Amino acid sequence: MITISDISARIAGRLLLDHASVSLPAGTKAGLVGRNGAGKSTLFRIITGDLGAETGAITIPKNARIGQVAQEAPGTEDSLIEIVLSADKERAALMAEAETASDPHRIAEIQMRLVDIDAHSAEARAASILSGLGFSQEAQARPASSFSGGWRMRVALASVLFTEPDLLLLDEPTNYLDLEGTLWLEDYVRRYPHTVLIISHDRDLLNNAVNSIVHLDQKKLTFYRGGYDQFERQKAEADELQTKAKAKNDAARKHLQSFIDRFKAKASKARQAQSRVKALERMGTVASVIEDHVQPITFPEPEKQPASPIVAISGGAVGYEPGKPILKGLNLRIDNDDRIALLGSNGNGKSTFAKFISGRLSAESGEVKLAPSLKIGFFAQHQLDDLIPDQSPVEHVRRLMPEAPEAKVRARVAQMGLATEKMSTAAKDLSGGEKARLLMGLAAFHAPNLLILDEPTNHLDIDSRRALIEALNDYDGAVILISHDRYLIEATVDRLWLVNNGTVTTFEGDMDEYRDLIVASGKKKDEKPQVTEEAATKADQRKLNAERRASLAPLKKKINEIESLTGKLEKLIQGLDAELADPVLYEKAPAKAAEKAKQRGEAAAKLAAAEEQWLELSSEYEEAMAG
Repeated sequence: MITISDISARIAGRLLLDHASVSLPAGTKAGLVGRNGAGKSTLFRIITGDLGAETGAITIPKNARIGQVAQEAPGTEDSLIEIVLSADKERAALMAEAETASDPHRIAEIQMRLVDIDAHSAEARAASILSGLGFSQEAQARPASSFSGGWRMRVALASVLFTEPDLLLLDEPTNYLDLEGTLWLEDYVRRYPHTVLIISHDRDLLNNAVNSIVHLDQKKLTFYRGGYDQFERQKAEADELQTKAKAKNDAARKHLQSFIDRFKAKASKARQAQSRVKALERMGTVASVIEDHVQPITFPEPEKQPASPIVAISGGAVGYEPGKPILKGLNLRIDNDDRIALLGSNGNGKSTFAKFISGRLSAESGEVKLAPSLKIGFFAQHQLDDLIPDQSPVEHVRRLMPEAPEAKVRARVAQMGLATEKMSTAAKDLSGGEKARLLMGLAAFHAPNLLILDEPTNHLDIDSRRALIEALNDYDGAVILISHDRYLIEATVDRLWLVNNGTVTTFEGDMDEYRDLIVASGKKKDEKPQVTEEAATKADQRKLNAERRASLAPLKKKINEIESLTGKLEKLIQGLDAELADPVLYEKAPAKAAEKAKQRGEAAAKLAAAEEQWLELSSEYEEAMAG
């Protein structure tokens, strides 16, 4: 049992926890959730003793070991497997002592303890964890210094997992993992034999790996049983009950106050009025439900969507050095309504492919055809460093529309999902999520026909990720998505491409199948997942759907034209209605008023006909796609 009692804490004078309490039963797998900046990482620092609390205490069983990922990734010349093995300090010390011990009794004690802690299987366990996090056997023997910072953070994660602490604290561990590593970690946490507290905005991880949620909200901690979906339902029900209780409380208080106000001055009623005052004091108040508003995200719609395919690749190859392609044998097409997720371990070439499609890398061989006037928007996490630190979001956007008035510039910033008070804040002072919103908005600024997003969610909380899902589903162009967030993928894409073995191919299956393959394959990332019979059936269906889309393209075009026409007619009618609502028009220009009324009637008739035709054609299109 881990008990957090009456904890209060401040950071830079700001109160983050106010007499907060919660208890975690032994073996609990809990997700710690709350808005960015609410104080989740601060709570971790209090648990580990790195930060003192103003009030309260945290009770943890005696001799319980607490483990968390090191802040700095290892960058030594030691091999990855050596770094992970050395994380178990007791084992390392015993193994070293066993080499020099001469006392038979001490040697026996050492060997017995090594057996107790399963020391002789340690190397196999360490290798298994590293493999699950994406390191091949060859990579495990390489020095840590030969890997980038992101990969070294995986080694730090592997180290803490290897030590199997009694309380495992994980703070956004998926931020430096790919989808495959995330799926492996999800399975590992679910089977972990001790207590886990994990800060994450990954909805699938919080649904599948944990059995409870700790919600940090309004400086308080609340415990909920179940995964994130269950927490959302319970929270919504509790909020509804609280809202009803407040309404009832307010009505009762109003009734009592009304009696007091009417009769407190009358001697005959003074005693009753005084008793009502006491009743009012005893009643107390019910707090309002405080709703955190999340700014929506909006991607501008392409003015004109080119005909499919918007990208066609035949025999393509791409890389960074001549004669050394990262990807080859590319034979792919992207249609104007495609929503594609790229699967595959980090290092297999997903980002390379994204840069290739966006035009940042040229083809070494083969043929690449782009639709005329195709506009491509590209977002990647590393581009956060490209923001000008001392310039505000308004200044970033003004550079793209220098002639526009201030109101229009601010309106575009608002579409990116940045609150009014953040519009004039320097980029260096924005949170990671706010920087990501700004950068996504800049990437999509010119209304691209194809939007490429490379890990867009790393700094977004769950509600902001929901806003991104809604924005992508409302967006009319094509999308290519690279993400370790399975929930985002399932909610926004309809095609899966696998980047593996030096090429890109269609993955004929869904995300459940892909997850099962990753977890069940022994985490062998260098092996191409096999296509099941069920997946093959789905592949046939997807191919059939693609053929249907192609054959129905003229019908879809006609539907889009009618949608455009209805929009224009609605605007015309609105304008005419505004003019006809002015009494002066009828007094000064009755003939003109009659002409405007006639135009309004004609426009309304055309709109009714267009809407009827749209319904008929849409029904025909949907039936054809379903059939």
